[in-house]
Amino acid sequence: MSLLTRHAEALASLEARGRRRSLIPAGGHDFASNDYLGLAQSPELLQAAQEALARGVPVGAGASRLLRGNHPEHEALEAEAAAFFGTQAALFMQGGFVANTAILSALPRQGDLILHDALIHASSHDGMRLGRAETQAFAHNDVQDAEDKLRAWREAGNTGLAWLCFESLYSMDGDLAPIDDLVALADRFGAICVVDEAHATGVFGDMGRGLSHPFADRENVLTLHTGGKGLGASGALVCGDARLIDTLINRARGFIFATAPAPLTAAILRASLALLQSQPERQARLQARIAKVRALCAGRIPLPAQATQILPVIIGGDHATMEAAAALQAQGFDIRGIRPPTVPRGTSRLRISLTLNPSDDAVAEMVAALCTVLEPA
Repeated sequence: MSLLTRHAEALASLEARGRRRSLIPAGGHDFASNDYLGLAQSPELLQAAQEALARGVPVGAGASRLLRGNHPEHEALEAEAAAFFGTQAALFMQGGFVANTAILSALPRQGDLILHDALIHASSHDGMRLGRAETQAFAHNDVQDAEDKLRAWREAGNTGLAWLCFESLYSMDGDLAPIDDLVALADRFGAICVVDEAHATGVFGDMGRGLSHPFADRENVLTLHTGGKGLGASGALVCGDARLIDTLINRARGFIFATAPAPLTAAILRASLALLQSQPERQARLQARIAKVRALCAGRIPLPAQATQILPVIIGGDHATMEAAAALQAQGFDIRGIRPPTVPRGTSRLRISLTLNPSDDAVAEMVAALCTVLEPA
């Protein structure tokens, strides 16, 4: 028997259930990426990269930030991000997954409570597993359930700090968190909100500052803005009170022991933030595209009540979902199927992502093709 027999059997089981994943190249019209504003291949960011290289910005950091890896581009980005997002400080990290893991493993302490939305990202779960705080989930977007759990925890005699964790826009359901109510709940119970703005940055809020921007300057609000989605590059920016940022610098293992992000990436993200301010028409064009697609789908394809750039089309079965995705890909539309464990069992879906990358004609053609694929046999 091979040493890897169990792995082979596990892969075969995934294949039989329609859940085996594989890498496929990008092709066709983009309805799968998170490059919402079309910045990833924009001439503006290409020029920013070329100019940064010309002025000697290195392509690698060479060490962690606490050794020799700290670069003026990192610090300039952090200062500009803090000013743009309206916080005391910001910390540049390698990506949203690393940042979420760092936040929830380093900031909550033993005796604290992390109360999180049931659909929060896998990276947050990894951070919670690495930390020492108690964890509880509240029903998705259910503020009353969150309040009931917070009250019960306090009434049980717990005196630690509560951390209320949620996403502003959920990447698989395309719905928005009730941020005003969650922040008010945090205020009543002396809790800190940790808001993952990954899919809202660049898309929602004044100049793309995110949905939690009206509360960003509070000491009990910490926000995460990823660089690899609406901003078109990579990395992540954790923004909040300077004491929380300094704690991450001193306690977050994913920051302390990892090679710093490339200074070149920091320079590109500085240009991304500048583009949000100088080209607000990108945000307006995307919002118009969202409205147009919803109008085209009306009465034909069920969509979430809230209008966002993420359109989940629930099919249910794993095999049926992947067959629908393959049919659309064959027609030139890059739409991917999402299966468990990314989404709950029985809710496999097509995740349609609206970006500025396809043409208007391609968008209309995609909706027509989707309607055809979804027609009952």
